[in-house]
Parts: sequence; structure tokens; C-alpha cells
Amino acid sequence: MSLNPLQPCRLRHLALAAALSLLGSSAALAQEKVLRIAMTAADIPRTLGQPDQGFEGNRFTGIPIYDALTHWDLSKADAPSVLVPGLAASWAVDAADKTKWLFKLRPGVKFHDGSPLNADAVVWNVNKVLDKAAPHFDASQVGVTASRMPTLKSARKIDDLTVELLTSEPDSFLPINLTNLFMASPAHWEAKLKAVPAATTDPAERAKAAWTAFAADPSGSGPFKVTRFVARERLELAANKAYWDAKRTPRIDKVVLIPMPEANARTAALLGGQVDWIEAPSPDAMPQIQQRGFKIYSNAQPHVWPWQLSFAEGSPWLDKRVRQAANLCVDRGGLKQLLGGMMAEPKGTVPPGHPWWGNPKFDIKTDVKAAQALMTAAGHSAAKPLKVKVQISASGSGQMQPLPMNEYVQQSLKECHFDVQFDVIEWNTLFTNWRKGAKDPSANGANAVNVSFAAMDPFFAMVRFVSTKTFPPVSNNWGYYGNAEVDKLVADARTAFDDKARDAALARLHAHIVEDAPFVWIAHDVGPRAMSAKVKNVVQPRSWFIDIATMTMD
Repeated sequence: MSLNPLQPCRLRHLALAAALSLLGSSAALAQEKVLRIAMTAADIPRTLGQPDQGFEGNRFTGIPIYDALTHWDLSKADAPSVLVPGLAASWAVDAADKTKWLFKLRPGVKFHDGSPLNADAVVWNVNKVLDKAAPHFDASQVGVTASRMPTLKSARKIDDLTVELLTSEPDSFLPINLTNLFMASPAHWEAKLKAVPAATTDPAERAKAAWTAFAADPSGSGPFKVTRFVARERLELAANKAYWDAKRTPRIDKVVLIPMPEANARTAALLGGQVDWIEAPSPDAMPQIQQRGFKIYSNAQPHVWPWQLSFAEGSPWLDKRVRQAANLCVDRGGLKQLLGGMMAEPKGTVPPGHPWWGNPKFDIKTDVKAAQALMTAAGHSAAKPLKVKVQISASGSGQMQPLPMNEYVQQSLKECHFDVQFDVIEWNTLFTNWRKGAKDPSANGANAVNVSFAAMDPFFAMVRFVSTKTFPPVSNNWGYYGNAEVDKLVADARTAFDDKARDAALARLHAHIVEDAPFVWIAHDVGPRAMSAKVKNVVQPRSWFIDIATMTMD
């Protein structure tokens, strides 16, 4: 089956030309240190505080513009990223009631508009996504936030620099989950609300209008601040020289973000000098990119590229033999060659040697004969193939090269009596559908979905896909997988506040998941990106994210 991009070539080229025309003359750019980035997203990720467009949104309009209570350490290339203090200098769970946490804030932090980032601001930002009665509650931010921290229940000010967070159940994962709650300025939002015309009288409509105005002129506390925003074309960020962390105070004056979903278009923009950095370069262009003096950065990272399977009634994946057969039939070595080596072959969600590995009994590898035997036992053959339908995207954050990759997997599985069809949709729509679930009409009859995901913490790596408490719309258990045994394994991990005990519980959970195979594990990304040699101090961490703030330019 041939997969075609979603838009006619002419429209894509016109959009690209319009975006690049906005970059300005070389002479103007030479007057300041300007870093121009071509993203895989088809649009600018939302700028109002909780980005969309998957984790590419966090990478480019979350982490640079905003701060969270906790941050990922992105300063090392030779070790996994770990959790470090962000706006919270310290935190601790209540020894007597493990649903209560105290977070101590850094003194003196200010938003871009000059207002203080204090306990009131933190409570306000929790309420923007959790308290429907709050005047600034924004339903549009809930999906990409609450699903990433589903146990957070409320926030309460203790004093100006102390906040109490309450969870619905004991949850040792909370500090990790809070890396996704970005702090927007309440004072700046209130100013936008006051500017809403008096003719708009409905409180909900006034709040919506204020958030729209805030997104066009946002205020966070991050190392960069927004100076210009043109929807679907460009976002300009300027260095925040008053940033609270001296190690991350930018030395690059300006960052320009351009949405460019096609790999070939991104590659052409880099080679033509219109941008300095592209995400996910076209694999067959990498030799030319390097020959022209550009640098390719990549690193092992906790990033899974799978098919997530449906367990809804009537799904073709309900038979474990079929699920294991698919995992045994994918030619990952050939796929890696197709990608110019820019992937790692998975053995599960985490690799062997990881603290959560657990030594599962099912070995994910390429064994076509074993796969065929399983399919024959399940009643399928070349004359009677099993029809499956996968909802995929044409591009997007972390999606690597989704069209050629899925097409390759389709051909691999054909050898093992699978008849694979695709429903190709726009990336942000796919990401939204991911939270609606396999039973929702948005699935369009698909019984699998191809959304890559970060696996750097227990909730993101495993819990949200296997707990019966994370069925849609709560979180990302799109396929409605789960049972009492899995829920018990999740509870064991979630209520373990000692690191070693938690790792042991997570290892048992991971082994069970691999053996039961609710995914087809296809690839681990290594995050390839190509940059001009004039971009210096680049650290490609073992993370989905990367820190622009510490980079420099010649």
C-alpha cells in the first residue's frame, strides 16, 4: 500500500516559501546571534503554558518559555536525564499521609512581565487545569496536562514560598509528573482578561478570550520570552537575560521556530541555509548533510516507537499468540538500515540492564518461522490473513519517519499472514485521538495506533498504558488494556517511596507487560537532528528533550 502525504505538494511548497520568507535577510541576522529551527510539527505548538504537538511542544514552547516545579537535567550526554529542582528548591511527602506533598519554592523568581512567581501563582496554575470553578479554568489545557499527572487533586498555599499538593492516592511518581505543569503568569493573564471587550459578558467566554490573547503574548519565567508569533508560520523567542538560573541564562539572542512537517523540506531548508537546525533529517540525505559540513547529533534515549494495540471487543489483537507473532515478525534490522542506522532495536519498553528490565520470558526479536507458527495456531494463513488497521501520522514530534517506517513494517508483517491497512491523519489530531481511545469514533475503525512515547519515568513508560485507572479520557490507555494483576503491580510501584523497592516493583511490571505484549515494539528513537557547525555547546542528552538555553553560536 502506498502512503501519500496529507496535503498537495503545491500547498506545502507555498507554506514553506511563506515561512522561509519571514526569516529576513542575512545581513539582518548577522547583527545578532539567531538560531533558526525547523520542527517536525505542522503548526507552532501552543504557547499559552501547556503545549500541544506532543513532546515537541514541551521541547520548543514549554521548556524554553516556561518553568515547572521540577525539571529534567539535560546537561549530560553520557548519562540518563534525572529529575532536578526547578522552581521548587526541594520537596517531600508527608510521612504520616503520603497523599500530601510540600514543595518549597525558590525566592526571587519573576515572570517575564515582572510579577512574582510565588505560592499563589503555583496554586493558580494547578487550578487552571483542575478546578472547573476557577475563573481562569481552561478546558483546552486539561487534556495535555491532567492525563500526565492524573493523581494530582489540588494545591494549597502554606506561605509565600510553600505549597501543599494533594493527590487522590499515594503516588511516588508525582514529582516526575510535575515536569509537565508549566507555570504561566497570573498577573499577565488578568491583564489580558481586563482587556477583553465589555460586550463579551459570559465569564467562560471572557476567560477563553483572555487565554487566546495570552497565547499571542505569553508570560512565563523561562530562559526565553516570546517576541513574535505568526500562527502556522513562525515563533520568535528572545533571551531572558534576567533568568533566575545563571547556568541557563541564554547567550543566543534570538530563536526562530518554523513548523516544517516534511523531512525533505527540512533537509532542503538546512542545506539551503534558511535554517540552522532541523529535527529528524531525511535518512537518505544524512551523508550529504555531513559532507556539507553540518553535524548530526543523536543519542540513545527513552523513546519508544510502537504500535499500541486495542483490547476492545472484537479486536484482532485479543489473542496473545497474534500479539507475540507480530513482535517476532518485524524485521528491525532492515528497518534500522532503512533509517541509516538512526534507531535502536527494542527488547521492550526499557532495555536490558535498565533497573526496570525484569528479565521477561518473552524475547522480542525477529523470528519469522516462530511468528508464522503462532499465526497458524491462531487460525491464520497466507490464504486467510488477519486484517488489522493502524491509525498513524504523516509526521510529528518523536514520530521519526512514520510513513516509510510503517510501510516497511506493513511488508514485514505480510510474511506472517497480517493484512495491514493504515488510516493516515495529521499528527496533532492523532495525538488528540490517542486520549479518546480505541472505542471512540475518532479511531475510525483502527485497532492499533502508532504514537511514539517517552519512557523516562514510570508513569509515562508503563502505568498510563496498562492501568485500568487510566482508561480514556483519564490518560493514554488507548487500547483499554488491563486487569487486576496488572493493577496490583502498578499499585506496588506507585506506593513504593524507596527507590530500590520502586525499581524492583517496576521490573516486575515491565516483565509482565513484555510477556503479555499489549504493544508491537518496533523501534527506539535516537533523536537525530542536524545542525550548522556554527551552533556550539550542543548537548544531546539521553532524553526526548534538549536545552537550547545553554547553546552558543559563532
